[in-house]
Amino acid sequence: MSATNVVGWIGVGKMGAPMAGHLLKGGIDVTVFDARPENSAAMEERGARTAESIEAVGSACNVIFTSIPDDPALASVVTTLAPAMRKNAILIDTSTVSPQASADAARVLADHGIRYLRAPVSGSTTIAAAANLTILASGNESAWREVEPLVTLFSSERLYLGPADEARFMKLVLNTLVGASASVLGEAILLGEHGGLDRAQMMDVILKSAVSSPLLGYKRETVVVDASEPAFRLDQMVKDFSLILAAAKSEHIDMDVSALILKQYEAAAQDGMEGRDFFALVDWIRDHAARTG
Repeated sequence: MSATNVVGWIGVGKMGAPMAGHLLKGGIDVTVFDARPENSAAMEERGARTAESIEAVGSACNVIFTSIPDDPALASVVTTLAPAMRKNAILIDTSTVSPQASADAARVLADHGIRYLRAPVSGSTTIAAAANLTILASGNESAWREVEPLVTLFSSERLYLGPADEARFMKLVLNTLVGASASVLGEAILLGEHGGLDRAQMMDVILKSAVSSPLLGYKRETVVVDASEPAFRLDQMVKDFSLILAAAKSEHIDMDVSALILKQYEAAAQDGMEGRDFFALVDWIRDHAARTG
């Protein structure tokens, strides 16, 4: 099959696998590569082709998605992939990375004549499995129009935000609010518990009030009964708030409240909560108050 008809996907872990899986369900021929062979093997069982290297994906596909963990991984993948890709091919990165790392990737890709889209996703693994992600897109607009039908297969909302790294900043804006929600809720719940309220009561009232939100609805069970399977781990929120504050520093702005929230997440991670859902910060705030009060 020609490169025109095959979509590549590099990184088929917790988020990449469901997204690539929806392409397969939509009848798209997908070639995958993952640094962990077991992840590629799992996708092969679902009907994907597997490649032995990043370069092999680059030479086989004119449209390639990436879903990778951090800035160094993006730099490594782009440096390896770009020379193997055909001129005018499209790379769509769905990861949460810093605007600076994304801008660096853009320069490398431009040097090789590759069209680059930033398409970070908003949503958890559960939302990814249901194809209900929100996609925040920026970069080459003509490329976006070409690949949007593919993106539709794993998303419910798609927002094109501009020609450069606007989507990266928008993702950090959202994550600032998401991460802050757990911190503020933790302090509010602590106050209510000291006043004789239980968590179920408080969450039920909150969800019927003007401050209700889809996020708080999703997290009700996590707050009340500590659901065991994290949708987004606390250590991932440490990473995201580190990106937020690094971006703020590069833009010469102060985010004092966000800096305090990062310290809370870091302390919770050091206390053994790093693998729990990030809304476990509600429990950490209670425990910290008991230790220091």
